[in-house]
Amino acid sequence: MNVHSRFGEDLALYALGTLEGDERVELEKHLKDCADCRHELERLRGDAALLALAASGPAPPQRARGRLMNAVTREPRISIEKPSTRRISLWSQMGWVTASAAIVIAAFLWRTDASLSRRMTNLEKEFNEQQTELQRAQEVTAALNATDALRVTIVPPRAAPQPQGRVIYVPNRSSLIFLANNMPALPARRAYELWLIPSSGSPIPAGVFKPDAHGNATLVNPRFLRRGETKAFAITVEPETGSELPTSKPIMIGTGA
Repeated sequence: MNVHSRFGEDLALYALGTLEGDERVELEKHLKDCADCRHELERLRGDAALLALAASGPAPPQRARGRLMNAVTREPRISIEKPSTRRISLWSQMGWVTASAAIVIAAFLWRTDASLSRRMTNLEKEFNEQQTELQRAQEVTAALNATDALRVTIVPPRAAPQPQGRVIYVPNRSSLIFLANNMPALPARRAYELWLIPSSGSPIPAGVFKPDAHGNATLVNPRFLRRGETKAFAITVEPETGSELPTSKPIMIGTGA
């Protein structure tokens, strides 16, 4: 037996982290001076890592398992000093095959438990969502069927009162009364002007007025020259002093029909 064979079993146990006591101290001292044993230790550690991951990843190469098994089953070293007081560890009692199986089973159970936990969490979330939707549907149904429910139809607010003007005109007497309501406010130095629209000829100015704060205004017997039959009345916006002829399009117009 050469010097490296003496440490064969210790290297395997050291790679697994189970070597203790004087044997560990002696091996670590030997590793400082022996490059071959250090290289073998790295190989054993790599093989152990591959086997430990076998449950969650691809299967390790068969040669890796063989190297580690062979290292464990090598001829035990013969102590040339005092009798060994090595405490038998859990790994050495079980044997490498049993330990590897335990790692595989533990990893498989952990993965199975994690998968089941995720599945249970997802199912619980779906159940809660369905319960919420069911509750909402029940509330809607109850509201639709309630006998004491207040049912209201919502419509746009009523439009603002529209501007309006009324003319009372007596042609034979040249008498005219004009009443306006809801007239919009005007800019400064502007006024409304009332016009008589004859059957022929140009519009005749019938008076200038400005509405009050409530949009109301009144014209009574304004002075104008009657020129034939009047067929309509119109209102335009003019300078506050009035115009002889309209300077803008009528904003309101009405006929005597």
